[in-house]
Amino acid sequence: MSLCLLWLGLLRISLSALWQAADIHAAVTIDQVTLTVLPANNVESGTNVILRCEARVSQSLPQPLTYSFRLLQDDQVIYSKNITDSMMERSLSSARVSNSGRYQCSVHIYNKHKKSNIVLLNVTGLQIPMLTVKSDIVSEGENIIATCRATEETGSLMFFFYEDDQEVRRVVISNNSVTTTLAMQELTQIYLQCAYMVMMHPNAGLSNKSNMVKVTVQDLNVITPQISISPKANVVEGDRVWITCNISQISDLPQIPHKQYPSDLELYLTKGNSVLRVYHTAYIYSFVVRAEDSGDYVCKAEKGSVQKKAVNQLNVTELFSKPILRMSPDQVFEGERFTLTCSSNVISSVKIGKADIKYVLLKDGRRISEVAKYENTASPATNGQYYCMATAKEVNKTSSPLNVKAKVPVSAPVLRAVNKVIVGKPFSVSCEAENGTLPITYTLLKTDFPVAHRTVVEAANRVIFNITSISFPEEIYTFTCQAHNRGSSFSRYSEPLRVPVIVPVSRPVLDTKETTVTEGSDLILICRIQQGTYPITFTWYHNRVMLLSSIQEVRSLEGRHVVKAIERDQRGDYYCEASNYASETKKSYPARIGVSLALWKKALIGVFCILLLVAIVIVLTVFFKKMSHQRREKQATELSVKPSRPKSGDPMRISLTLDIEDNTALNGTPCVMGRNVWSEHVSGSDSDDHTDEDSQLVQPQEVDPSREVPVTQSIEPEYSVQHTEVQVSTPGVSEEAEGAVLEYAQLNNSEQEPA
Repeated sequence: MSLCLLWLGLLRISLSALWQAADIHAAVTIDQVTLTVLPANNVESGTNVILRCEARVSQSLPQPLTYSFRLLQDDQVIYSKNITDSMMERSLSSARVSNSGRYQCSVHIYNKHKKSNIVLLNVTGLQIPMLTVKSDIVSEGENIIATCRATEETGSLMFFFYEDDQEVRRVVISNNSVTTTLAMQELTQIYLQCAYMVMMHPNAGLSNKSNMVKVTVQDLNVITPQISISPKANVVEGDRVWITCNISQISDLPQIPHKQYPSDLELYLTKGNSVLRVYHTAYIYSFVVRAEDSGDYVCKAEKGSVQKKAVNQLNVTELFSKPILRMSPDQVFEGERFTLTCSSNVISSVKIGKADIKYVLLKDGRRISEVAKYENTASPATNGQYYCMATAKEVNKTSSPLNVKAKVPVSAPVLRAVNKVIVGKPFSVSCEAENGTLPITYTLLKTDFPVAHRTVVEAANRVIFNITSISFPEEIYTFTCQAHNRGSSFSRYSEPLRVPVIVPVSRPVLDTKETTVTEGSDLILICRIQQGTYPITFTWYHNRVMLLSSIQEVRSLEGRHVVKAIERDQRGDYYCEASNYASETKKSYPARIGVSLALWKKALIGVFCILLLVAIVIVLTVFFKKMSHQRREKQATELSVKPSRPKSGDPMRISLTLDIEDNTALNGTPCVMGRNVWSEHVSGSDSDDHTDEDSQLVQPQEVDPSREVPVTQSIEPEYSVQHTEVQVSTPGVSEEAEGAVLEYAQLNNSEQEPA
């Protein structure tokens, strides 16, 4: 229990401390940070400088605070310190140029942070350096070891070394002193100095030069060389010559043994860039001279980095000239003869004669002849590199090499067509020989007459001739090609050009045999041409549309296409096209094809027309019967309603029926039927009983519309029936006459009724 209470107490204290710290954090603010340079911003080198950083802080609780100060130079932290005081100072004792720069101070309190203003510090003046040497007296070729110091400077420095006011070395180092090695080659007294500059502040300039040090360079006489040649004059090729190379100071004392030579001494005998001999002591070089041995010989003594030399000249007279190898003729073709001749001229006739010179001929390093003249027949086996060697009194001289390569005669050329040959069109041919030494000239011939020339100088090239055209296929055989080597005396000819010649197709003609075909039958289309190279491609078209499966490639001048079971909508214009490998298509003139109806369709139409006429006749017959029956019934009805006898003195009323029938459908002639009752009965039976006056009274009278019986009309396609009621006034006509008229009318209607 007590342990738990203890833990609770500690937890409470910790929480209280954290709470208090949170309150303190919230109550602290940094008002200002100030950086000051004392005694001034611009000071001389060696001045004690103080950098003072001061922070002004506001807080709610009077408790001490911890200030974290950082001092920065050119944005790099150079000093940091944690103190409880609000001011921090940094001292720069004996400030140097390397201390110059941009300074700034920053302060951290808890989670608060603030920086000061930027302050510039400029330190002027560089320390004068000090120069020392290891030895102020050195021998020729020895090195001088020099040290330059600027003990009070800091930072990276660049040192400069001067020899008689001329810069000879510069060294960059992070220390304030440097030691270097200077090589001296000249025999003289030299004066050395040094200076430096601060790398981080090049604007500070170069320091003043250091003290001057005098260094003496002594001559190294012990290695002076000497050279001698024996004999010196009248030296001819084949003579032996001795060349001596030694040290002049020691050569004067021949009794001194070789061990007194310096151990690091070396003697060289050279001619041009060639070293003939090298040794540590004096020596003699002996050899049999030749003309090319003439020149300057050098005896060079070398000790360390010191070199001394002596020169002597040797002149050698030629015993005989360098041999020359010649070939005749200059160019040779395989199968032709050629001659090689080696010759040399005697110069020192006192010592040798022309017969004393011996010749040897070599091919590719192998001896082939021991005489000055060599003959052979050119062939691939004789090709190679030849040279000759002349010898006299142990002197050997070799000629310059001569490359012999027999030219290959041109072979028979081959004439080929580069592209398709079409009558009337331009084409190209190539002429090429398989063998033959370049350059080769090719000539195109037509009927043995040259028409064009070309020369090939590189193996990758071939000759192309462009031909305008030919008029007929057999003309192609008149072309040949000639090939000729330059320098050769003969030419080779090719075979005549033999290539397939394509004749373009002529205009095709479309043959249809008939211009009108019956529907359902086959239409045969024949396309013919007069000329053209096989194979020929024919294509048929209908109204400018290609027929299906109508492309034919045949090996004849005629092509056929069959239109199976032609239909009415296939009538129109037909034409064909013809083409071959000439890539030129020609079209025929169009042919117009008509398609008539099939026979069964014609028969069907005739039967249909006959049946239609029969049906019309039957319908009209039935209709006329019906109409006739209705008319009789109407007439009977009209007559039945008439008075049996008219009154005396009243005009007689007679009902007449006028039938107008159009029989155009049957016989094509309209017919109007009607009768004058009076003309047949009244006038016939009673003409004797009446006078002319009475007859004139029988005239048509104006009908009263109120008393007129309505006219019945029936409208049919090809006929019409009209009923007209006419009033006739017959004064004085007896009842018997009226009855007779009625009887006659009935009889007339019965006669008109068809049987």
